[in-house]
Amino acid sequence: MDKLCVFDFDSTLMDGETIDFLAKELGLEEKVSAITAKAMAGELDFFESLTTRVALLKGLETKKVDEICHNLPFITGAKETIAELKKRGYVVIVFSGGFRNATGYAKDILGYDADFSNILHAKEGVLTGLVGGDMMFDFSKGDMLQRVQTLLNINKEHTLVVGDGANDRSMFKHADKKVAFCAKEILKKEANIIIDKKDLREILKEI
Repeated sequence: MDKLCVFDFDSTLMDGETIDFLAKELGLEEKVSAITAKAMAGELDFFESLTTRVALLKGLETKKVDEICHNLPFITGAKETIAELKKRGYVVIVFSGGFRNATGYAKDILGYDADFSNILHAKEGVLTGLVGGDMMFDFSKGDMLQRVQTLLNINKEHTLVVGDGANDRSMFKHADKKVAFCAKEILKKEANIIIDKKDLREILKEI
């Protein structure tokens, strides 16, 4: 029987928030990270927080976006954990409220099977401040997880999910193994595996 593991990307596989790294380039890191923190704590609607933050990135060159996204730091043990999960029969997928520039690039480095994330809209090589994609809403991860489970014929019992913030809650409902990794309190409340050590290999001891 195949099994499914879904990872969040920002602050789960990657050490930090992609949008904060992008905002730093424009000198807006503090402003954007404050909104990010509230969204991850469940204090702001995810869609509104995402569109507000991306609007602040308007004018950033896409080549700079790619350069930043291709040099993001990964969490300790990310690659090894994914390799071991695949050995154990898991299909490993990433759901990210962040951006394809980062998740698509990291896929080949970390070795997961597919990524679902958002697209930063650009014109003539510059960000317009608009965003669209698979993971725009609070409910998006749970919605997509159910569709992937149906497609792969994998049930809740054989599903493992790993995340750190409020927008991961929707997928926790559809998995028997729910890992809160260095997570916000709002997510810990809904988890049945809590890991506070910043090393993804700790997951392998719990499943």
